[in-house]
This record gives sequence, structure tokens and C-alpha cells, in this order.
Amino acid sequence: MSTSANTQHSELANQWFDRLCGSWTGSCRTWFEPGQLADESPIQGHFEKTIGGNFLRHHYTGQIRNSPRVGEELFVFNPVGATIDVSWADSFHMSTSVMLSRGTLTQETLDVTGQYMTGVDTPDWGWRTVYDLISSDELIITAYNISPEGESAQALETKYRRSGKA
Repeated sequence: MSTSANTQHSELANQWFDRLCGSWTGSCRTWFEPGQLADESPIQGHFEKTIGGNFLRHHYTGQIRNSPRVGEELFVFNPVGATIDVSWADSFHMSTSVMLSRGTLTQETLDVTGQYMTGVDTPDWGWRTVYDLISSDELIITAYNISPEGESAQALETKYRRSGKA
């Protein structure tokens, strides 16, 4: 990738990070089986730049099936492939693991994919997360489970509305 193109991607990531900074509230819907809504609960999140301003941290709290849920995501622009790398830890979905995802960013959408383990002798599953910045005050995060056979099904949908600036 040329230095000019890499700089453009880096600037786009920095602008996107800036646009997300602040506090957000909304709802999170969860599916365990395709097409069968299992939970819908309130969620609160906060995005802030960290680690010298190169990373974006997303911390959120909510619940799932009336039990507390807390999570963290850390986003960074990776200049090697002009990608966004994301680490995700969540008290319910990831439990005692961290998932790493990688993907591409446009002006309004970040689309990343990672994998998670389901057992010692079972194949990993995929997890695709799409962050759609609908406007400066509306963010929709949609996640999909991807079976080892490649079948995709919606697993999460967080609809955020901005509740405060950084």
C-alpha cells in the first residue's frame, strides 16, 4: 500500500474514532438461535481515545436475562494492512477469553471478523461485527455468528443514541 493511501486510511480511522467519542445509551437484542429473540435489555456505553490517542476504547454495561453484563472493546488502526483491529472481552459472550477481529472501515461502517473457540475438540466459530454510524448521534452494532460450515445468523444488535459528548 502506498504511503499516501495508508495516510488516508489512518486519517479516516482517526476521524471515525473522534466521531464515536462520548456516551451512548440504547438497547441490546440477543439471539441464541436464528430468528428467536432471547433477550432485549438496556445498555450504556462510552467511547474514548486512549493510549496516546491511537486507540479507541468502548466500555459498556447492561444486562442479559436480568443478569449484569459488562464489556470492553479496543480498536486500533493497523497500518500494515490498512485495517482496523478490535479486541473484545465481555462478561457473558466471551466469558474468560478475548476475541481478536480485523476488518475494513469506510466513512460510516466498520466491518470486522474474528473467531472464537467453542471447545477442545470442536472447530472454531466465526463472529462478524458491523458498526454502522448512521449519524453523529446514532450507532447500530450488529453481530453475526458464523458456523464452521459458513452459515451466518444474527446474534446481537445494539442500537445506540448519543447521550453525551466526550
